[in-house]
Amino acid sequence: MSEVNRSVPPPVGGWTRLVTARPRLALLAALVITALAVFAGSGVADRMGSGGWQAPDAESTYATDVLAREFPASQPNLLLLVDSGSATVDDPAVAAEAARLVGRLEAEPGISGIGSYWEAASPALRSEDGHEAVIAARIGGDEKTAGETLDRIAPAFAGERGPVTVSLGGPVAVQHEMQTIIQEDLLRAELIALPVTLVLLVMVFGSAVAAMLPLGVGIVAILGTNAVLRGLTEFTDVSVFAMNLTTALGLGLAIDYALFIVRRFREELAGGADPRAAVGTTLRTAGRTVLFSALTVAVSLSAMLVFPQYFLRSFAYAGIAVVLLAAAAALILLPAALVLLGPRINALDLRRMLRRRKKGPAGAAGAAACRSGAASVDGAGASPGRGWARLAVLVMRRAPVFAVVTTVGLLLLGLPFLGVKFGTADDRQLPVGAESRVVQEHIRDGFPGSPGGGLEVLAEGQGSAAEYADLKNRIEQLPGVLRVDGPVTADSVAYYSVLPGEDAVGEETQQLVRDLRAVPSASSLDTSVTGTAAVLVDSKDAIADRLPWALAIIVVATLLLVFLLTGSVLIPLQAVVLNALSLTAMFGAVVWVFQDGNLSGLLAFTSTGDIETTLPVLMFCVAFGLSMDYGVFLISRIKEEYDRTGDHEHSVTFGLRHTGGLITAAAVILAVVMVAIGTSRVTNTKMLGLGIALAVLMDAMVVRGLLVPAVMKLMGRSTWWAPAPLRAFHRKFGLSEGDPVPAGSTTAESPDGRGGPGGAGPTAEAEDISAAGVEMAEPAGR
Repeated sequence: MSEVNRSVPPPVGGWTRLVTARPRLALLAALVITALAVFAGSGVADRMGSGGWQAPDAESTYATDVLAREFPASQPNLLLLVDSGSATVDDPAVAAEAARLVGRLEAEPGISGIGSYWEAASPALRSEDGHEAVIAARIGGDEKTAGETLDRIAPAFAGERGPVTVSLGGPVAVQHEMQTIIQEDLLRAELIALPVTLVLLVMVFGSAVAAMLPLGVGIVAILGTNAVLRGLTEFTDVSVFAMNLTTALGLGLAIDYALFIVRRFREELAGGADPRAAVGTTLRTAGRTVLFSALTVAVSLSAMLVFPQYFLRSFAYAGIAVVLLAAAAALILLPAALVLLGPRINALDLRRMLRRRKKGPAGAAGAAACRSGAASVDGAGASPGRGWARLAVLVMRRAPVFAVVTTVGLLLLGLPFLGVKFGTADDRQLPVGAESRVVQEHIRDGFPGSPGGGLEVLAEGQGSAAEYADLKNRIEQLPGVLRVDGPVTADSVAYYSVLPGEDAVGEETQQLVRDLRAVPSASSLDTSVTGTAAVLVDSKDAIADRLPWALAIIVVATLLLVFLLTGSVLIPLQAVVLNALSLTAMFGAVVWVFQDGNLSGLLAFTSTGDIETTLPVLMFCVAFGLSMDYGVFLISRIKEEYDRTGDHEHSVTFGLRHTGGLITAAAVILAVVMVAIGTSRVTNTKMLGLGIALAVLMDAMVVRGLLVPAVMKLMGRSTWWAPAPLRAFHRKFGLSEGDPVPAGSTTAESPDGRGGPGGAGPTAEAEDISAAGVEMAEPAGR
């Protein structure tokens, strides 16, 4: 840091005074608010749903609701699989017990549309070997009410009942069991992630005291988000899957933000600043970067609000809440804690203890030097991040080679995604042995026809018998139709059951849905189609309709925010393109592993041959936001140094040197959290956790370490170009890491000759000082 800047301490801004004036009071208030959040968010998972893949305004959703209301037996969501053991289902004792079960089920409140093999004598309800048959019913109400009804009746029906054994299945049972397993898996993931994260944080910070701060920020964000979600369940549906994102982002982003802020604070302390002044400088520099990062992540997640499926919207609710709360805790509570701790932030340096034990007096001398800020963490006198600086120099020396090879490699990793097939989530999401999955597998494999794959055509209006017959005849003539049953009529409503000849959700059956919707009918009849394939068609159409809007929100907001941060036109474009490239490996792996079934034995899941339609959208929004998080960290530091020196290549080297280890450490820790989430027994959660973990690591280690410096070298000083009107706009409204240039100071000339990119910009201190234990995750060879 220059002597001039040292002699005149930077002013303490209003925000710094606000968050540090009463640090003990601020932390006490945070403790009280967190305790209230624990109370407000209790039981949130029990109020969440496990569905949400259907578009609420779709034709299939409308037809399903009408059929469930007018013909409950046509839309059963509870199946009782009756196993007669060595006897057949036609045995008198078995039939008598089945009749008793049906009678008891009819007496249960909230259950309607009951039918069974023994009443209807339908071959579709009897297994081909004659030892199993089905009792079907519909539980009314929303997901929460249906789950409560299932919990109430399950003990009275499941298990051995005289000569038969009864197991519960159907959509309600599948969703309820999935919800229970997700809650159990989330608790296990937290028990795995928290201690491992703490160990990694101690390795990164060296200090056990400093390592506890990010966990505190994360816990506040997670508990606060749970309270927000609990409130939202009073007004709208929220998916239980969003709980996983709350935990992952709450810990991951809290650690990212706390790492960035604590590192800068320790640098300022090592440079001789007092704690309050160090906090002020930290908030003006790293704090601004954290704010921009939080906004970019929140914008990426908010794009999911444009989709009608509440599964996707739930992740937007959870993601936006946890990002903003993590940033608020990092910018309000963390500075208060830093003021109180001061130099004690470096207390309990476990690595220093190990160095003393290994090196004796030499290690002690190095530790003392580290405390004074005159040496690096290894006590050798080297500047921190030297390995990352060497990497930056190497990459820029061979920039065309690194740019081409890295880009081609990422594109090759993404090639499997060209063969993606979209489908719907079913019971195979559950682990092998789950009761509702076992029931569905028995029905799918042992019963005739295509259970669960049928389509229903709803006909509304005052149709005549001839008109109903003509409509049935037209349906029967369509290619791909195996059989048509019906119509079943009631007042001015009727429906037909259509059995397709192909796979329940295959391309042929999806085309059959479109053909059914195009069948002309009498003017007095309005028709609509539902069924598993119809839901899939409508879901794909809904996503395709809204996807351009979601992408536009992400791209436009990213371009604007990164421009405000840098004042450059080209850097925002570079950020969007490189972030998209960083996701190719994730999408390729999702198809190669989860769709094609590679590694299914190792990862313990069942491949269905397709990917649930909403998952790629969710993974793109989350992973893109996290990539921007790391991108902002790197770009802001490069911009800060470029404003100070005007030396483009030096600034790139400086930025990678001072953030490479930080970004890698944060990515590794976030990946650990996501892998813990990926240990879930539910396939979609496993895919989400492992896929995003891969994307985060690829972005931090490949894109930020290789592609960004290579591209910035190739672009040269034109990287910072912007037309004159936009330069003026940035001077007026832009923000960036660093303090304003003092009057009379000199800055290196920018490409346009205006004293910096786009005119006067922020300055920063030279930071060839030790990070006091932060540069753990840097390339070997340092």
